[in-house]
Amino acid sequence: MVQFFNLQLMNQNHPESTPLHTLNPLNRFSDRVEDYVKYRPSYPVAAIDKILEGLAHPSQLVAADIGAGTGISSRLLGDRGVRVIAIEPNAAMREAAEPHPLVEFRDGTAEFTNLSDASVDLVTCFQAFHWFNPQPSLSEFRRILKRSGRLAVVWNNRDKEDTLTVEYSRLVRAASNHHPAESRMQTVEPLFATKHFVNIREYTFVYKQQLNLTGLIGRAISASYVPRQGLAYEQLISGLQELYERCCDERGLVDMVYRTSVHLAEPA
Repeated sequence: MVQFFNLQLMNQNHPESTPLHTLNPLNRFSDRVEDYVKYRPSYPVAAIDKILEGLAHPSQLVAADIGAGTGISSRLLGDRGVRVIAIEPNAAMREAAEPHPLVEFRDGTAEFTNLSDASVDLVTCFQAFHWFNPQPSLSEFRRILKRSGRLAVVWNNRDKEDTLTVEYSRLVRAASNHHPAESRMQTVEPLFATKHFVNIREYTFVYKQQLNLTGLIGRAISASYVPRQGLAYEQLISGLQELYERCCDERGLVDMVYRTSVHLAEPA
């Protein structure tokens, strides 16, 4: 108990150095499932193309999608013909997932997938790697990957030049009291530091998510660190409404712009 208290105190005093895997990643999205399903963005076709490029025919591949959430990325892979084992520790997320004939959801974590040695051709982490304990997770990914396999770590990073996206990010940071996940959404240093993977390279793709006002608010609330009540919540909603009115087009839509980052690596 003393050790846990000390960790909590350290996290409060030094949020910029807080390991994100200590912030209840297994259950923190349980009250966000509905918004997550409706308003989280997909990923560009070109990103999926790059992940699969040079591998066997998709119908011959088995992928482990780690931290699969409600299966957005798992279904994209399944749509290509890949058989996907979607590893997700949060029961509410698994239950909310839309079924897909090639996607099987299983309870498990990045550190303990419960998959067999050298059993998959592809390990993917979409918008989730920053929540994992990095070194045990990378060791686990290496264990379950075949020698000919590939690791893909993917983030939809909000564009830092688009006017609406920049202002949206500012509002979310303020509402979340500058939660550490906001500043460290893309955390690739452990991938470069590990002995388990080699030939690490990055590709970037532009992706736009069209949202109406309800979607813009829902997108913000789907983040686990954004409050759902209180003054900060009210200020966030007010700010998003003003931003929407300023930026929406004649169809009543705004574009959230992402730079989708894909890091690929092979087992060492």
